[in-house]
Amino acid sequence: MQVVILCGGLGTRLREETEFRPKPMVAIGGRPVLWHIMKLYAAHGHTDFVLPLGYKGDMIKDYFYHYELRNNDVMVELGHPGLTCLCNRHDEAGWRVVMVDTGAKNLKGSRLKQVERYITDDTFMLTYGDGLADVDIPGLLAFHASHGKMVTVTGVNLAARFGELGTKGDRVVRFQEKPARTEGGLVNGGFFVCRKDLFGLLDEAEGCDLEYGPLERLAEEGELMVYRHTGFWACMDTLRDMDYLNALWKAGQAAWKIWT
Repeated sequence: MQVVILCGGLGTRLREETEFRPKPMVAIGGRPVLWHIMKLYAAHGHTDFVLPLGYKGDMIKDYFYHYELRNNDVMVELGHPGLTCLCNRHDEAGWRVVMVDTGAKNLKGSRLKQVERYITDDTFMLTYGDGLADVDIPGLLAFHASHGKMVTVTGVNLAARFGELGTKGDRVVRFQEKPARTEGGLVNGGFFVCRKDLFGLLDEAEGCDLEYGPLERLAEEGELMVYRHTGFWACMDTLRDMDYLNALWKAGQAAWKIWT
């Protein structure tokens, strides 16, 4: 199944790093946080990625275009074009990465709408380019298939600076993005599963959002369900978050690292 990872935001709360690179390229353990997210999906067999790009998106294009050069022993014969890989030193062979420029300032709904033409199946996965978790992807997909609604969002327990989910059983009855006060319940942890019908609620206009409007509407209409994740989840939103995730990686306690 295809995986859309939103990579276009400005990352203003991590300005110490994002002044120089897009937030998905900020490193955890020497690798971009985007790479860690992709490795999670790839560990479950999902290696077909679509990346809506925005702020400093050329750096993400450059990273993957030169991936073989960065991750292999190579030989260059001067006077002859091309690159010869002498030793394969990575496990990402076969990944398919579609990268789409979706505007420097466009909101997430606009970015998602602009990659619609690259989504080939009726269902796709979607997440943010800064959230790490040990989500059970097969369990998430099975849950989505079981209820028949348009969108599933992964809900996590967190004192929230993120979108809060008002729930009734497994149905989301209220989606409130970044509420002023939180009731201490589930919050939006990303890791969505969506039917292509979602694109009908979006447009390419710069101000088209995903959370404000479309997801709120789906919650009101009973088309948004929540998959409850009780394991590890963290968002790399600030310098403190980055330091925390790097410390976990260094200590061998990165719970999101489910690959070998």
